[in-house]
Amino acid sequence: MNGAVAVADTNPPPSAGDSAPAAPVQIDPTSPGLKLPEGATLAPPKVLDIVSVTDESSVAASQPQQRQETSNATVTYALQAEVLFAKDSSKLAPAASGRIRAIASDIKARHVSSPIRVFGFTDNLGSSEHGDVLSKARADAVYQILATELDTLGDAAHTFQVRGYGEDYPIADNSTESGRQQNRRVEITFTPPAA
Repeated sequence: MNGAVAVADTNPPPSAGDSAPAAPVQIDPTSPGLKLPEGATLAPPKVLDIVSVTDESSVAASQPQQRQETSNATVTYALQAEVLFAKDSSKLAPAASGRIRAIASDIKARHVSSPIRVFGFTDNLGSSEHGDVLSKARADAVYQILATELDTLGDAAHTFQVRGYGEDYPIADNSTESGRQQNRRVEITFTPPAA
């Protein structure tokens, strides 16, 4: 792991707190309020951040084992904790290395030079303190394998931000086992260089 440096990140994950889009508002095209005042101009156009989501599930699983979100700015891999770890453990399962190796290959293929974020999350069962410690230990375990794989691929000059968020930033309802399972995850996020 030559050159790999892990640092704490005080910022929430990029997807945390994003609200769901609202339904479009009906607009009357004949409304006089839609006309620009004399001499006014429109603001410059901007590109919206469009997100593409891909889920990978096993035949037996009702929940995705891995989710990839790709937007104009970032790529996020969300790996379900059950796929990576035994219950209440931060020791990686044997199958986890193959998934992390594939993500390392994607990072190398995209020529990523920005910091790579490795964030751990838990459900709300147990104490908040235990969730914070477990999510950080899981993020550390994934970081260690990811950094080693990138080094093996000859792409070791990366900075990592590694953090455990515990039960903060759930992506599903913690009142059901299905929702809690989705919340137990490790996310790897990076920003590919602009094309």
